[in-house]
Amino acid sequence: MRILLIIVGLLIAAPSMAHQLKSSVTTVLFNKRTNNIELMHRFYLHDTEHAVAHLFKGKVDIISNKIDQQRFAKYVESHVALQTLNGEPLPLNFVGAQVDGKFFWVYQEAPIPVKIAGIKMSNGALRDLWPSQVNMVNVEGQGKIKTLNFTQDDTWLEARFEQQ
Repeated sequence: MRILLIIVGLLIAAPSMAHQLKSSVTTVLFNKRTNNIELMHRFYLHDTEHAVAHLFKGKVDIISNKIDQQRFAKYVESHVALQTLNGEPLPLNFVGAQVDGKFFWVYQEAPIPVKIAGIKMSNGALRDLWPSQVNMVNVEGQGKIKTLNFTQDDTWLEARFEQQ
């Protein structure tokens, strides 16, 4: 009987544990056509809902309330930064945010600097709420794709580009 109760308890708890993944994926695309570095941050909507409940007071609705979407996008903006390898900041401009299926997207961009040899990036979004949060970043458009994984105490990681 005890084993049956444990199994039933796990079956009831599993769906709620399975939804919160505590991970995000960002694409940093060097778009030579637009001459911009385009950042596309993808968060699981369920994680985003939990985050806004912790970040903002009162009733929040990330799915249909544009103000709450903008508030979360501003939060993401305040936790993401780019620099050249020399430490020169690359100011990011907000482009937009949207709910798309089971994901919440935040978009940013910056002009591509002349003769850039690589970037340093900081991506602490949601890591202040959940230390186990993993933010994976794929840097594309400058040779081979580079992947940065922000885990534990990572604050700044870098991607160096091959000379073209």
